[in-house]
Amino acid sequence: MAPLTPEDIVGVLEGRGWEASIVKAADMPDMHDVDPRGILKCVDGRGSDNTAFKGPKMAGGIYAIAHNRGTTTVDGLKAITKEVTAAGHVPSVHGDDSSDMLGCGFFKLWVTGRFDDMGYPRPEFDADQGAAAVKEAGGFIEMHHGSHAEKVVLINLVADKTLDPIEDDQRFIVDGWAAGKFGLDVPKFLVAAAATVEMLGGPKKAKIIVA
Repeated sequence: MAPLTPEDIVGVLEGRGWEASIVKAADMPDMHDVDPRGILKCVDGRGSDNTAFKGPKMAGGIYAIAHNRGTTTVDGLKAITKEVTAAGHVPSVHGDDSSDMLGCGFFKLWVTGRFDDMGYPRPEFDADQGAAAVKEAGGFIEMHHGSHAEKVVLINLVADKTLDPIEDDQRFIVDGWAAGKFGLDVPKFLVAAAATVEMLGGPKKAKIIVA
C-alpha cells in the first residue's frame, strides 16, 4: 500500500466537508524540535497545569495508541505507558477542571461508544482507572482548564517536530508522524482525530504541515 500523502489527507478531509490546505514548516515560526522532557499529550488546545508542552501531540495522549491498536485492558495501557517511556517520551493522559478525568473529550467519546460504528472496541476501564494505570506505570496526569475555543486543526507530518498549545489562541495539534513512530495505522489515526473534532463540535478547518 502506498504511503499516505499530504494531498491524500486534504482529499479525505475535503470529502468530510472540511477546509484543508498544505503549508510548509518554514511558514510555522513556532514549530520546534520535540524535547524528550515534554509530555506526549493530547491535542487539546486549552490551558493546562502542565508546562512541559514540547512532546508529541496525539488525541487523548497515549489513549490514541491504545485506541488505534484495539487495546482495551488496564494491563495493555500500562504496557503502552512503558513503551512510550522506552521510546524517549513522557507518557500522559489528562482530565480537566470541570469533569475530572472525563475531561478528555477523546476518551469520553471512546468509553461511551461513539467510535463503535468505526470498529473500535470500548475500553474495559473507566477514566479514573485509566489515569491510575498510566500513573502507576510511570506516566503523567495533566489537567486542562477553561473552555474549548480551537480555531484550526494543525496536522504535522514533520518528524520529531511539534508545536505548543496557545491558551488565548487555541488550536488542535496532531503530530501525524508520531503515529508512524509507534507503528499505528496512520490513515485510521488521522480519520479518528478528524472524527473526534467533528463529534466535539470543533473547527472543520485544517492545515497539513510538511517539511
